[in-house]
Amino acid sequence: MQNAKLLREKLKGDKLCLGTHIGKTEPALTEMLARSNILDFVWVEMEHASITIETVDHHIMATRNSNLPTIVRVPWNDHVLIKPVLDSGADGIITPLIRSAEEARMAVSACLYPPEGIRGYGPNRAALYAQSTGPDYIKEANESVVIVVQIEHIDAVNDLEAILDVPGITTIVIGPNDLSASLGYPAQPRHPEVLKTVDRIFEAANKVGMPVGVSIPYDLEIARDWAARGCRWISTGAVVSFFLNGLKQMTDDVRK
Repeated sequence: MQNAKLLREKLKGDKLCLGTHIGKTEPALTEMLARSNILDFVWVEMEHASITIETVDHHIMATRNSNLPTIVRVPWNDHVLIKPVLDSGADGIITPLIRSAEEARMAVSACLYPPEGIRGYGPNRAALYAQSTGPDYIKEANESVVIVVQIEHIDAVNDLEAILDVPGITTIVIGPNDLSASLGYPAQPRHPEVLKTVDRIFEAANKVGMPVGVSIPYDLEIARDWAARGCRWISTGAVVSFFLNGLKQMTDDVRK
């Protein structure tokens, strides 16, 4: 829970928090990131990757005894999917495709123990294998978990004020590609109408002091634009894409 608290504190500061995506099964990649002290967090991807809960468990183990927070995007807003990820010791949960305040309340409830939520009690690594239990553990877990809801549909934008009013949300994250599709401009996240909608999101979030993050491919100009719009955190690229880009650069250089 210390890394969850660390990420929460960073989101309150002035520094832009940076992370990247892990969507493969090799936990040594996550361990490498955890030991490098380069990133502010790592995003483990379950929604669009062939990763099981066992693999998530291994990635979380790879960050132990480090200061790298691990947030996991689950496949869907379902307490059955969220509970074991938190029990494995994830510092935060990203719930995709939130479209209403009611769905946001469901996501928050799944991450919190009663009476604030519906999370069933059975923590493993999260409770240091029963070394930390009881009411004090429940209180600390509820206060520290990072709860992220993803705004990636026009329905969510239209209900955004109510979503932002849901207690317990730590931060929101924009999904530009799915947002563009819901607006009728699929695979055009930089379309003027999409960016106009993005500005609506920032305006509403800024009014209530809600940190905003984004998930984007690595592109320096695009990252600069998102930072200028007021993003507090950016997850950019993926370990696999960095490997391929570096490999291509190396082969191009050598062949020249």
